[in-house]
Amino acid sequence: MSTDPTQDKKLALITGASRGLGAALAEALAADGYHVMAVARTSGALEELDDRVQALGGTASLGPLDVSDPDQMAHLANSLAARWGGVDLWAHCAIHAAPLSPTAHIDAKELATSTAVNLTATAQLIGLIEPLLLARKGTALFFDDDRAGQKFFGIYGATKAAQMALVRSWQAETTKLGPRVVIAQPAPMATALRGRFFPGEDREKLADRHTEARRILDAL
Repeated sequence: MSTDPTQDKKLALITGASRGLGAALAEALAADGYHVMAVARTSGALEELDDRVQALGGTASLGPLDVSDPDQMAHLANSLAARWGGVDLWAHCAIHAAPLSPTAHIDAKELATSTAVNLTATAQLIGLIEPLLLARKGTALFFDDDRAGQKFFGIYGATKAAQMALVRSWQAETTKLGPRVVIAQPAPMATALRGRFFPGEDREKLADRHTEARRILDAL
């Protein structure tokens, strides 16, 4: 028998786990008996997540890492392979939400960061995580957000649309041999990300992120 109790559990990797839907998914999966590998840049928010996971009777490992750093992501994939041998569920929630801006006044730094996080990092992670998913017949979970072409959403809309085009290609390529790739469409939620885009919105009318996390996981 393994001396590491987490090795007897299913493993869920959540990139972008510190806040919002990612954190809600981490809590729900931990409550379901998964060991959660929570990855995000903010150590403090990850530690707070770990406290909530433990309060639910679950377990988590924390990865204070930057998904746009190729070396850090390669190290993460190698560590997951060495310790657990594979991944049962990968939920990719990491996103850079550039401030709203007229298209003619796009900030070059914001465009570069959005491209690095939303597109380039996703492409690299797919290559790194695919073998881990195949090892456990796992599922990759992504989240669509149809902002492409809407006014002032030039950077976010374009890079998010590019990410989803990449994911849909992967989904089409893996239909027969795997891994399973699922694209979910969350309802508008009262998250910090949405608050940055719609600061004056009535948040009472928005979906609860925990309710959405449960709904999405139940539909898998």
